[in-house]
Amino acid sequence: MNESEPYLPQEVRDGLARARDRDRRRSGGRLRVQVGDTWYPILRYDETGFEVALQTAPKLRGLVEIHEGPRFLRSVLIVATEPVGDAMRYVFKRATAARTSPPLDYERPSDEPLGYLTSR
Repeated sequence: MNESEPYLPQEVRDGLARARDRDRRRSGGRLRVQVGDTWYPILRYDETGFEVALQTAPKLRGLVEIHEGPRFLRSVLIVATEPVGDAMRYVFKRATAARTSPPLDYERPSDEPLGYLTSR
């Protein structure tokens, strides 16, 4: 159950879940997990883990990558917990976010200017 929907009747929550699944199947879903050269669509994702359909993915474990479309999001170390309906829940033991800049080979001085003004 989604935490933002506890006040809704069960029939409405079920209808919303069916609509989300239908839209996810139609769009193919943007979030996916990469294990080696194989990709699996992610059904649900949060900061503690994700869920993958039981019938499409084997039992996953170890170091995997999470992508949103072509964009790399993070590298995660996962363990399987338990099936949740027709999906398997995986939790993060470690999650490393993607870097937006290359790592530095040296320490930057704290008094270094952030930028320079150009002359005309």
